[in-house]
Amino acid sequence: MAESKRIRILSVEDHPVFRAGLATVISSQSDVELKAQASNAIEGIAEFRKHRPDITLMDLRLPGSSGTDALVAIRGEFPDARVIMLTSSASEMELEKAMRSGAAGYVLKTTPKNELVAVIRSVYCGNKYVSGEVAARLAENMGQESLTHRELQVLQLIRDGYRNKQIADRLSISETTVNFHIKNLVGKLGANDRAHAVTLAIRRGILEV
Repeated sequence: MAESKRIRILSVEDHPVFRAGLATVISSQSDVELKAQASNAIEGIAEFRKHRPDITLMDLRLPGSSGTDALVAIRGEFPDARVIMLTSSASEMELEKAMRSGAAGYVLKTTPKNELVAVIRSVYCGNKYVSGEVAARLAENMGQESLTHRELQVLQLIRDGYRNKQIADRLSISETTVNFHIKNLVGKLGANDRAHAVTLAIRRGILEV
């Protein structure tokens, strides 16, 4: 690929070792060049404005604002921006949020370097990409309904160690209603019981630890 046609990359990654690894992978390709690097969302947005890269590799979890926040900000100014999210997590909630926000790809940091480069080229050509492991996680839970605001409140209180009667008192509802909400959220999450529901919700990114 001619010099003028090389795919220009912005890397937004807060871990120096992984950032250096990405730089090495990119520099080994004749058709790809690392145009700029950043270590947090604010720097990433500024570098994007400055360089207008073809592809941005965005770490999902950054200090301060998240990678998804940076994605939203960048695409708010530049709707055609192509951003690939890189993460060590395969949370369905994170994936859905990133994709709703306009991410062009979602790749695990364990992805082999040759596959990552192939993803960069594919996204540059206008395609979207979700890594196989993440897609498998999503497929496990396809068709499940989202939790309502009240169900999420109940689940958070279960996580915090509250018993059903205490939850009822905290939310000013009857214990029967609490039991109703628990039955629904357990069903939606495909859990065995209330404790299992919390475990699944944390794993899927619905709840924080």
